[in-house]
Amino acid sequence: MNNNYVEKMKLANQLCFPLYAAARSVTNKYTPFLKSLGLTYTQYIVLLVLWEKDGITVGEICERLLLDNGTVSPLLKKLQQAGYVEKHRSTEDDRIVNVILTEEGRKLQERAKNIPDMVADCLNLPADKAEKLYSLLYELLENNEK
Repeated sequence: MNNNYVEKMKLANQLCFPLYAAARSVTNKYTPFLKSLGLTYTQYIVLLVLWEKDGITVGEICERLLLDNGTVSPLLKKLQQAGYVEKHRSTEDDRIVNVILTEEGRKLQERAKNIPDMVADCLNLPADKAEKLYSLLYELLENNEK
């Protein structure tokens, strides 16, 4: 048997595993901070998109987060039940649903404003390495979207 094959099949030699494990680790750092706001991580990233650009469509949210409608719709439903967003059908095309922050949703941004810094403090990664990692990850994403 080819030893090269055996080496390639080791978990330690898979790019996917450290990406997966690191993503889980970083995402878990958000949990205690988001819990105090009553949010999950995925609800938080939906809100990040809306805080950046309010009044966008469900499809645009899916596109920005690289998630499908089946994942985003239940998140929006929970955010709507919590009073943070409203959904309105487009008057031009009733298949299009626009998502709009409520006043409470906009106020939540102020309450969440320190989360990025608090998470960064928990990561134990120097700023220059964090920037390099950020750059490499976005390069990987962009190259794989083509």
